[in-house]
Amino acid sequence: MENKVARVKMRNITKRFGPVLANDRVWLDIYQGEILALLGENGSGKTTLMNMLSGIYFPDEGQIFIDDKEVLIRSPKDAFDLKIGMIHQHFKLVDVLTAAENIVLGLHDGKRLDLEKVKTRVREICDAYGFDVDPDEKIYNMSVSQKQTVEIVKVLYRGADILILDEPTAVLTPQETDKLFAVLRNMRNDGKAIVIITHKLHEVEDLSDRVAVLRQGQFIGDMPTRESSAQEMTNMMVGHPVTLNIERPEPVDPKPRVEVKNLTVRSEEGVLKLDDVSFTINSGEILGIAGISGCGQKELLEAIAGLQPTESGSVIYINDNGTKEELIGKDPQAIADKGVALSFVPEDRLGMGLVANMDLTDNMMLRSFRRGRSFFTDRKTPKKLAEDVVKELEVKTPSVNTPVRRLSGGNVQKILVGREIASAPTVLLTAYAVRGLDIHSSYTIYDLINKQKQSGVAVVYVGEDLDVLLELADRILVLCDGKVSGIVDGRGAKKREVGLLMTRVGGKDE
Repeated sequence: MENKVARVKMRNITKRFGPVLANDRVWLDIYQGEILALLGENGSGKTTLMNMLSGIYFPDEGQIFIDDKEVLIRSPKDAFDLKIGMIHQHFKLVDVLTAAENIVLGLHDGKRLDLEKVKTRVREICDAYGFDVDPDEKIYNMSVSQKQTVEIVKVLYRGADILILDEPTAVLTPQETDKLFAVLRNMRNDGKAIVIITHKLHEVEDLSDRVAVLRQGQFIGDMPTRESSAQEMTNMMVGHPVTLNIERPEPVDPKPRVEVKNLTVRSEEGVLKLDDVSFTINSGEILGIAGISGCGQKELLEAIAGLQPTESGSVIYINDNGTKEELIGKDPQAIADKGVALSFVPEDRLGMGLVANMDLTDNMMLRSFRRGRSFFTDRKTPKKLAEDVVKELEVKTPSVNTPVRRLSGGNVQKILVGREIASAPTVLLTAYAVRGLDIHSSYTIYDLINKQKQSGVAVVYVGEDLDVLLELADRILVLCDGKVSGIVDGRGAKKREVGLLMTRVGGKDE
């Protein structure tokens, strides 16, 4: 590239995990003073490639050059010594420590730690790039965006000028995303080399200078972002033309299916998670739920599904004939015994949704084994369902007998969503149904959800991408600190309006 210096050169990088070829002779350059977006479908090898650059994995074959000098990166410490730092999607912070203490945790040069000097240096870094961090604030008091800021400052404090960010905006509001992008641009202008791994193509177009695409572990190509488009990027990732339109058919004869009234939920520690929440879920409609991470979405869906104890309030299910059934106080089996066909895609896909050590067929059977009356468990139907889900959602797996833990996160998510939709629900609750999915897989899920809506299912869609919520949902309920801060029409709402409601500041775009 013109006037750019290649800080990193990766040549013929290959990585295998048993029989799976994660990276296949990848060539990639990362330039100084540039933001590179690394794109690819689930399982294409993006995170694996960057994990080798940051010292988490070691390549089986190939070479890495930093400033034209070949290096061996065997650990994260080796990476930091080469001024490489990676900010992971799941933060690695100690909640009971302050920001400053987390930033220096693990650093020791044989001298007595001077925490005041650390705080001074942290403030200098924040002033230089536009961060907003209080070095004395405890992590457990911070918002998600503040925690992410601490992670970025932590790698900068260690001297990193090659930074890798994995899904950096996954749980940020539009306003927080704007602030992060401003900081990243400041860092780029200061000569940092920055790589972002993301599935949000509108952010790629807004932020990055160049895009590089991986497909099935191989490097497909790169180009200046300004010379590409979301459609072209997607076609490169998938290998064939893909339609990128989210359809939003009109609601199909919407009628109240679930009425939530004055719902209040506290955690086991007594923390108020939902505060007097009331709304209606209609059949033949998609109700989107927006809110920053931890504002009560998880507890709301679990309370409706019978998985979360409630302090007060009611959740009433309304049958087609108008009969009402109170769901509070009933567990999922008792709810099913009452004839309520409810499916739930939880946020914790392996902790709550699937069993990691069981294969695809057995995980399908978890949804249906109680239905049979035979002494012997019927595996034929679950196996057929597993095969259908693998085919329909293009799940990458050696076979339906493969343990779920061996699949990538995105493929695990496909199995879970496919199983729940296949159970023919009248109410479908989804928490981050496309989290970790590439854009092609995401649009497949959006299409499936729309088909459920058109068949009269009442769909609740909790999502973290506001652009998708505004295209997919008929109505959007916004939660802030466990309270309903607003319910808006999905067709007329503005992104910034919803973002302001997420932080309890009302108002519309001018």
